[in-house]
Amino acid sequence: MYVIIVGAGDIGTPLIEIATGSGYEVVVIEKDATRADEVASTNDCMVLNADATVKETLVDAGAERADAIISTTDEDATNVMISLLAQELDIPMVVSVVHNPEHMNLFRQIGVNTMENPQRLIAESLFRSVRRPSIVDYMSVGDVAEVFEITVDEDAPIAGKTLIEADEEGLLGEEALIVAIEREGESHPITPRGTAQIEAGDMLTVYSGVGVTEEVTDIFGHHEPETTETNGFGL
Repeated sequence: MYVIIVGAGDIGTPLIEIATGSGYEVVVIEKDATRADEVASTNDCMVLNADATVKETLVDAGAERADAIISTTDEDATNVMISLLAQELDIPMVVSVVHNPEHMNLFRQIGVNTMENPQRLIAESLFRSVRRPSIVDYMSVGDVAEVFEITVDEDAPIAGKTLIEADEEGLLGEEALIVAIEREGESHPITPRGTAQIEAGDMLTVYSGVGVTEEVTDIFGHHEPETTETNGFGL
């Protein structure tokens, strides 16, 4: 795959390393000369010290044969301009970082695949680790729903029950669905069919239409009360 990466900052630099390490043919466009020289000296890729908002720069980068372009600059306006030029040059896949959440719809309207500011995603993940320590990993789906991973405690109401039994007892409710079951000693995840039994220690992938609430985590034995403001901190 031939990929053009715009920007060699905090986001672009590790992306360049991952892409080149995966064997992709990579061309980097970086406006800052110092950064451009550093990338060229540490990565197996072509680096252009140029302005990616100029159409000729993308042409020089090989836009006519590029499979994708990823714009990682720290300015949304710059990323929009690069994305529009990439579309004009018929690059099949256009991906961009979006720093201001209010701009997400703009990028989507022009047909750009987007990634919200990674720094904000990291901050939200750290906050979630404090607020919901039982959640191993999660992903938001829409405005409220979430998919998350959680372990089953020994005293969990669902432990030792089949999915049919859990449903009959109303444990999961209408908004929760167990998507996968990972169990120690099993080489592959267990498909969560009705007769599948949930055991203590299982790692479950769960979809919740109401998000991760206290009621949801209680099902798996994690009693994490809603936090309230204390000593001026809203944690």
